[in-house]
Amino acid sequence: MALFSGLSEKLNHIFSKLTKHGKLTELEIKTAMREVRVALLEADVNVSVVKQFVSRVSERAVGQEILKSLSPTQQVIKIVNEELVELMGSANSKLITAPNPPTVIMMAGLQGAGKTTLVGKLGMLLKKQGKKPLLVACDVYRPAAINQLKVVGEKCGCQVFEKGQGDPVKIAQEGVAYAKSLGFDVVIIDTAGRLQIDQELMQELEDIKAKVNPSEILLVVDSMTGQVAVEVADTFNKRLEVTGLVLTKLDGDTRGGATLSMKAVTGKPIKFCSVGEKLGDLEPFYPDRMANRILGMGDVLTLIEKAQEAVTEEDAKRMEKKFRENSFTLEDFLDQFETMNKMGGINSILSMLPGMGMKMKISEGDVDERKLVTTKAVIQSMTKRERENPQIINSSRKQRIAKGSGTSVQEVNRVLKQFEQTKLMMKQMKNNKMFRF
Repeated sequence: MALFSGLSEKLNHIFSKLTKHGKLTELEIKTAMREVRVALLEADVNVSVVKQFVSRVSERAVGQEILKSLSPTQQVIKIVNEELVELMGSANSKLITAPNPPTVIMMAGLQGAGKTTLVGKLGMLLKKQGKKPLLVACDVYRPAAINQLKVVGEKCGCQVFEKGQGDPVKIAQEGVAYAKSLGFDVVIIDTAGRLQIDQELMQELEDIKAKVNPSEILLVVDSMTGQVAVEVADTFNKRLEVTGLVLTKLDGDTRGGATLSMKAVTGKPIKFCSVGEKLGDLEPFYPDRMANRILGMGDVLTLIEKAQEAVTEEDAKRMEKKFRENSFTLEDFLDQFETMNKMGGINSILSMLPGMGMKMKISEGDVDERKLVTTKAVIQSMTKRERENPQIINSSRKQRIAKGSGTSVQEVNRVLKQFEQTKLMMKQMKNNKMFRF
């Protein structure tokens, strides 16, 4: 996750210096905590939040059980991890469901935060959970907002209720009534945004809230706007009493520490985070998993969930058999690229593996997504027989494959070499007594 890459790198550097000391003194811990404080401030975490966070960690870290333990650095990291989890909300906060359907979810936020797209992402996520959501277009001011929601709705397979550029309060009411009459169990209302908070906007949102009585008021916040995002969240919460936050652009390359301040400043849980541009790139927010990512411990649980969505049990068994029989072909190699794409790409997968966040920066060329696209193009330019029997690919075939994929013979050779290395790795894993399927 690019958002916390800078902070992760600095924290890992601080902890690596502690590891060299073995037993720790109180002075060494205090020095490390000062560095942690600077790292958090540079990452744009709210000043008062940093002060409270460092104070809590320091108080726990200088206890005698830490100073006398056999692995004090691990204990300090454990404390930092626990306090990060607490800072971001302790546990995953699920959506509030209305006792009688439909559950009405009102989306609010400033213009440019990605609110309309987020409505579609949430609709798709709820559909996967077996829900039947209706999207209601109440952003009647922004040019093409209604059409944008229609496009998003079509892509995610959700019906859109719209009445053109009329009264948004009335449209919201009619949308909920429509949902009740046709058996929709969730209504997601896309409200208007502004470039900045003003009285007219807030009054309209309050009027919609009063008329449709939403179970959830989710505030969509752009993670890349830094401390402004915290101020926006605080202001919206005071006027609307939001029930939860949704963070967008968590895949952006920014300091992003303001995200860590959201829960502490507003007192409201972060319920979802958007980690990419695709409609499937919306995840429930788990504070413990996020803390693990920040500290370079990976996020194996989310990786497993993504894998379960992308790979059927039948496919997994088929691949397991190929592992055992060492019968992996270029056809299977291509399938793996498709699976990785469904899971968010190789960089997304590696970012969830323990310890891989920092290594990725070192070997960035090795995980270049563009190379993966080239690899896929090369394999797709082969015949089925060539994919199943790559040993038949001679010089003339390589030239044909290179021309068909718009690459070079060197690239074709690279792909074939990469494939052979993968097969060799599988053979070694199969022969390793420690390896079990």
